Amino acid sequence: MSDKKQNKGKSLESSPEQGRADEHGSEHLDLYQTRLQKLQDLQGQGQDPYAAWFAPTHTCAELADRDPATFRAEDSLGLAGRLRSRRIMGKAAFFEIEDGSGRLQFYANQKDLGEAFKTLKSLDLGDILGISGFLFVTKTGQTTLHIQSYVLLAKSLRPLPVVKEADGKVFDAFADQEQRYRMRYVDLIVNPDVRHTFRQRSRIISAIRSFLLARDYLEVETPMMHPIPGGAAARPFVTHHNALDMQLYLRIAPELYLKRLLVGGFERVFEINRNFRNEGISIKHNPEFTMLELYEAFGNMESMMQLFEDLMDHLAETICGQHSIIYGQHTINLKPPYERLTYLDSIKKYAGVSIDLQMTLPEARQAALAAGLTDADLAECQSAAAVAEVLFDERVEANLIQPVFITDFPTEISPLAKAWPDRPHLTQRFEPYIVGRELGNAFSELNDPVDQKERFGRQVAQRESGSGEGGYMDMDYIRALEYGMPPAGGMGIGIDRLVMLLTNSASIRDTILFPLLRTET
Repeated sequence: MSDKKQNKGKSLESSPEQGRADEHGSEHLDLYQTRLQKLQDLQGQGQDPYAAWFAPTHTCAELADRDPATFRAEDSLGLAGRLRSRRIMGKAAFFEIEDGSGRLQFYANQKDLGEAFKTLKSLDLGDILGISGFLFVTKTGQTTLHIQSYVLLAKSLRPLPVVKEADGKVFDAFADQEQRYRMRYVDLIVNPDVRHTFRQRSRIISAIRSFLLARDYLEVETPMMHPIPGGAAARPFVTHHNALDMQLYLRIAPELYLKRLLVGGFERVFEINRNFRNEGISIKHNPEFTMLELYEAFGNMESMMQLFEDLMDHLAETICGQHSIIYGQHTINLKPPYERLTYLDSIKKYAGVSIDLQMTLPEARQAALAAGLTDADLAECQSAAAVAEVLFDERVEANLIQPVFITDFPTEISPLAKAWPDRPHLTQRFEPYIVGRELGNAFSELNDPVDQKERFGRQVAQRESGSGEGGYMDMDYIRALEYGMPPAGGMGIGIDRLVMLLTNSASIRDTILFPLLRTET
């Protein structure tokens, strides 16, 4: 009995039925009609191709690692999964079934199954089966389930993409990026690396949660619909509540609600939350994304830096098993401590010009032009701080490959951060950067209600002057601060970007199961 002799140099996915189905729409339609006819034939024979229930006793991975001798002769072992390959040899056949743990070969013959063997041979790749039988090892040493019964659990009407493998190379993989994102269900079926990425994502979030809970943080939930958008400088999505007849905004950040909880006496809180920002889409941005936000009473910028380093150290060990990881062409060392560089010093280092926030706008523009920016780049800048922000985005970010904390951001672009007492134009704020991307934002929280109200006022004026990212006056939040909020440190970390880093993913869409796409035409 040989389970390999007819498969040398051929894909386990190959099937006469599939041909070039995905290259020719008419052929793909023909295959769909063929499968639909099979479905109708089964129903006409009184069979239900969508069985209601099957209870597997094991997973493929569990049986693949077992010695058949450890089971009793009367044990019936059950697996459920998707049919992924088949080799028919007259009155016997070898198949592969795949579940969430991996694949296992199974063997069937006409003697055991009778007329049901004919139906089994006619099943299509992608059909979902429940099978039962006993375990044995073939002459070539492959653990195999000899099935004695099976049930069709779900008929697959659409053929899977053809994926061929020969001489260690993969051909005709399901590789079109937009199709992969749009049809993530197919992407997950045929690309094991994609399934691994999302398993890693789940592990990362679980590791973050356990890390914070162990430090006595309380996990909370705050509203996703806000009467006033706040907590970040971003364009919101707008919706309407019919019963209350009021305009609402999808959350751009949970910050102001979490800090209300500090006022209420919860001293350490965090939320792993979905945020929505009505902005552009790129390899770094998706309009709907996941953030970790946390706040610690009696903390500050320094305690947040330490917390970030401790968290990254924990994730490197827990998820990656080491501190040196590969991202693209870079080898990244996640072992703390991380470099610190002020915002203005980073501009001087990488843009080659000095920016003083006390400069006039023409002076700041001249410095930026000397660094290679254009008038178009600076068209919306109304202050030296705004010019510095463009310089940082265009000349600094891409150079921040190894972990670094960029500190001391201008007060003008940091409306919720506490200013330095001796440098009121700069704030006690930092952003961690790795592989040229901002991973988070953190600061010593502003808890002076008078100062906060004045800053909100400036944000309102900015919005009313035409800026799409100006802020709103949140008088309830001011009222909360007036009851007294303890000094605190706060931090937000982009989960999607963090997953990109730890899974070596090139685009944020590779870490989001269902990223936003244009409507299919």
